[in-house]
Amino acid sequence: MTGDVKEVVGYCRVSGPSQLSGDGFPRQEKAIRLCAERKGFNLLRYYHEEAVPGKLDEEERPAFQAMVADLLGNGCRIIVIEGLDRFARQYDVQQQLATYLASKGLSLISANTDEDITAALMGDPMRRALVQIQGIFSELDKNLLIAKLAKARQRKKELTGKCDGRKAFGEKPDEGVTLHTILSLRESGMTFETIAGHLNQAKLRSRTGAEWRASTIAKIVRREQSKKQALSAMGV
Repeated sequence: MTGDVKEVVGYCRVSGPSQLSGDGFPRQEKAIRLCAERKGFNLLRYYHEEAVPGKLDEEERPAFQAMVADLLGNGCRIIVIEGLDRFARQYDVQQQLATYLASKGLSLISANTDEDITAALMGDPMRRALVQIQGIFSELDKNLLIAKLAKARQRKKELTGKCDGRKAFGEKPDEGVTLHTILSLRESGMTFETIAGHLNQAKLRSRTGAEWRASTIAKIVRREQSKKQALSAMGV
C-alpha cells in the first residue's frame, strides 16, 4: 500500500450465462471505479463472479473465494461492490457474506450508497438496521420481479397459446417491417395470394428464406387478428 492511499478491489456478479455478454459487468465496474475515485482509493482489480445466482453462499462462489484468498495474502482489506443486490439478492445471504468478510478483517463498501456495509453490520445498531432494511428491500425487489415475470409469461400464454419455444413470425426484431407490410396490405384489401406475390417480388423473404405462400400469409394474419381481439377483450 502506498502512503495513506487505501487499496481496494471490485467484486462484480451476474446471475446467469445470458448476462455475461450484457452490460452487467461494465455497469458494475463503472460504479465501483467512480466510488473509488470519490473516496481516493487505489482500485487494484475486479473479480468477476460469472453466472452465479445471488442465493449462493461463499462456498459456491469461485471468484469470491479467490478474492478473499488474495486479499488475506496481499494486505488489501477493502472490497467495493455496486450494491447489495449485486452482492446477493437474499438478505440472509447478504448478512452471511458480510459477516464472513468482517470475520476475516475485510471491509465491504457499496458504491451506490458509499456505505461501509461490514462496519454498519458490526457496529452502530441504527446503521446496522438501515443496512438490514436495504437487504430486505433487495430481496423484496427480486421476489416482485419473479412474480412480474410469471404474470407476463401467463399473459403471453393466454394471448398466444404458448409461452416458450419457437417465436412466431414478427416477434424477432428483423421481422417487424415484413409483418407490418403484411398487415397493411391485408387491410388495404389485398388477397393472401397477392400479398405473397408482392413480398416475393420485393425480396422480403420468410424466416426460412423460402418464397412466401398464401397459406403462410393467412396463418400470420389470422394469428395477429386473434391477438388483437384478445387484447381488446382484456381492455388493453
